[in-house]
Amino acid sequence: DSGDDIEDVSLFDADDNVSRRSKKTKIRHPVASFFHLFFRVSAIVVYLLCELLTSSFIACMVTIILLLSCDFWAVKNVTGRLMVGLRWWNQVDDDGRSHWVFEARKVSAQGSKTSSEAESRIFWLGLITCPVIWVIFAFSALFSFKVKWLAVVVMGVALQGANLYGYIRCKVGSRKNLTSMATSYLGKQFLRQVRGPGSSNPL
Repeated sequence: DSGDDIEDVSLFDADDNVSRRSKKTKIRHPVASFFHLFFRVSAIVVYLLCELLTSSFIACMVTIILLLSCDFWAVKNVTGRLMVGLRWWNQVDDDGRSHWVFEARKVSAQGSKTSSEAESRIFWLGLITCPVIWVIFAFSALFSFKVKWLAVVVMGVALQGANLYGYIRCKVGSRKNLTSMATSYLGKQFLRQVRGPGSSNPL
């Protein structure tokens, strides 16, 4: 179940208004943009270089899991809200049913979005690319019989995949809401025309 005020955030669409292009391409939250990529890229780098840096598997595993956990929290609660104006979470009601809840930043009074195009690109590219890399790591660990790394890789796929799934649900859900509203409106207009005083039923 998604909220009624979800905003459809453009992934890579260019701004139609050329005069606002400089504002759209400006990174307004550089700290959030940095940490959006820092934790997830650091986890990947540590995974690739850990065997060269240290022989302790426990130290590598704990470091990677800490980075993945920090990334999950930061993306879910901070960077998504600042960079694209979206936030999601999942809650369970008293009956034990799971509900998806989505928040979106409302459009400003001037009718423009406060999220920049550059931040949107950084957010979605980082959100999509890194889980794909962890899936590749999972197949590599499986086919090379590195069983001890499977738990770490699965943790990476699960945590980053959960954020990806949540934000995709948030975006696709908003499109479904807009589509259903448009379909309902067109259906009502069609019925009004058919049932109008000047209309006749050919059947």
